[in-house]
Amino acid sequence: MHPNPAFRWPKSNNDHADADERAALEALIANIGFGMVFAETPDGPRVAHVPVFSTGDGALQFHLSRGNALTKHLTSTTALCVINGPDAYISPDWYGMDDQVPTWNYLSLELEGPVREMEREGLIAMIDDLVAQNEAKLAPKPEWARNKMDSDKFEKMIDAIVGFEMEILAWRPTAKFNQNKPDSARENAAAALDATGRKAIAHMIREFGGK
Repeated sequence: MHPNPAFRWPKSNNDHADADERAALEALIANIGFGMVFAETPDGPRVAHVPVFSTGDGALQFHLSRGNALTKHLTSTTALCVINGPDAYISPDWYGMDDQVPTWNYLSLELEGPVREMEREGLIAMIDDLVAQNEAKLAPKPEWARNKMDSDKFEKMIDAIVGFEMEILAWRPTAKFNQNKPDSARENAAAALDATGRKAIAHMIREFGGK
């Protein structure tokens, strides 16, 4: 999490959020749906890149290949998951102000907590939830479901992965979008990003800048 309080989002304390703020963070997880899980192992720190699913009641679920370097070390370990949103380089020329330096704007959420291995039934339910959530984003395409594939083949693929659930004890979001700059400088940067096709970042500068 960025140390500057101007870039905290939502405007909560370091590890906790109220109901409305949690809803916004849950929506961020569902919208992005992908993150990086970091943990210490006897062979040193390791990271896995994983699809993620929030249960909505304070837990984050994900799965790993049985052969992943983290798989055999995650159970009963405290891990960190990072979910990154859009990011972009910001040129100081865009602000219309003297004596500025380049920076990077970005949206990121850090989640921390203990991890447990899921039972097989829970893993399958999580896969179903994850698929349903992401297939819904592809409408009007008909949704894919696992009843479209051979059940024996599905079971073999499930055997090749391990499901995990993190109890989220800390939510640490950062929304760094030039909130420490004047309105005119933020709008100039947003307009410059619009012109380069970085419309998501431009929108976020406008959305977060005045908060």
